[in-house]
Amino acid sequence: MLAFFITQSALYVGDYCRNILMTDKIVVAALYKFVSLPDFHDLREPLLNAMLEYGIKGTLLLAEEGINGTVSGSRAGIDNLLEWFRQDARLIDIDHKESYCDEQPFYRTKVKLKKEIVTLGVEGVDPNKRVGTYVEPQDWNALIADPEVLLIDTRNDYEVSIGTFDGAIDPKTKTFREFPDYIKANFDPAKHKKVAMFCTGGIRCEKASSYMLNQGFDEVFHLKGGILKYLEEVPQEQSRWKGDCFVFDNRVTVRHDLSEGEYDQCHACRTPISTEDRESEFYTPGVSCPHCWDSLPEKTRAGARERQRQIELAQARNMPHPLGYNARLAKKD
Repeated sequence: MLAFFITQSALYVGDYCRNILMTDKIVVAALYKFVSLPDFHDLREPLLNAMLEYGIKGTLLLAEEGINGTVSGSRAGIDNLLEWFRQDARLIDIDHKESYCDEQPFYRTKVKLKKEIVTLGVEGVDPNKRVGTYVEPQDWNALIADPEVLLIDTRNDYEVSIGTFDGAIDPKTKTFREFPDYIKANFDPAKHKKVAMFCTGGIRCEKASSYMLNQGFDEVFHLKGGILKYLEEVPQEQSRWKGDCFVFDNRVTVRHDLSEGEYDQCHACRTPISTEDRESEFYTPGVSCPHCWDSLPEKTRAGARERQRQIELAQARNMPHPLGYNARLAKKD
């Protein structure tokens, strides 16, 4: 009985210490929800003001179909923002996933108005009305082990190159807009009965599964919470994930334990670059990398050199970033 008490006490103290440590870190929250927001234009300014009040950095997208984005801030700041969302009954159960980092991964605070919160470019696709079957992370391995299941990575080629699930098909798309044409050209609903899909946080799969159901595919599954939730909940020794996971902030990638990965990102072509890439003779910090050094216009190179010069000057002066942490209302595109 005493041993049990000591063990439980040790666990409590361990959890308490971990929580104390986490409060010192920056919380990165990826969040989204497909929900009808006919008044999304009116939400823009109040949302930006709330983000500024709570010290939140990052970008959120608003559209009539919902909200999407990744933001970062203190533990209290993120909690306050989530509570702000929950004051709206439509957003009370907004999906969000968290990870932690030591430095602020975003430079600005932005709210953008969009036609879609994730751009597929196909009319009539509405996850609010029709969506595939959600699969919990703990059930994912069993599903994708089924030889009859077609496993598709819905992310873009540069994301897949960093890491993916064992046996997944890479559509080799440059943007999500190319996904519908890829499906039409390569798969037949009459032949491919079971399809499982995954993406970083779950949002692209909701859109993709809705599209595929509209195309006549019967059994369409997608990983609930995306790769990030899988990495959070599935122990590495049981994992079928290979490599790092690309994320849309200055961390570039995260490992299986959601700690920051080794990759950087080329400021010119936005391609993730490895340690080996950075050792290449064709790599110039902030200007070009082995993937783009021979294809960049000189005007682009010149702009990149100037940007890098400003960054180095700011670092020498111990300034946070030459571009500043300014907030702005981005124009609708």
